[in-house]
Amino acid sequence: MNVEINHQKTAVETDCKTLQQLLENQQLVRQGIAVAVENRVVPRQKWSETELADGMKITVIQAVCGG
Repeated sequence: MNVEINHQKTAVETDCKTLQQLLENQQLVRQGIAVAVENRVVPRQKWSETELADGMKITVIQAVCGG
């Protein structure tokens, strides 16, 4: 299966079935991130319930401090 993470095609390992598993596999799970699937924000508590689908578009945003 292939998904798109921040506009880059990514092959998904067969053991990754949920958004949580994918984010962990890609080492993207950390404080201060927000994740959207198909342009809809997915709350952190729903990551483990959100099943992956071929062609899914995922956006990961990292909050930064500065001014």
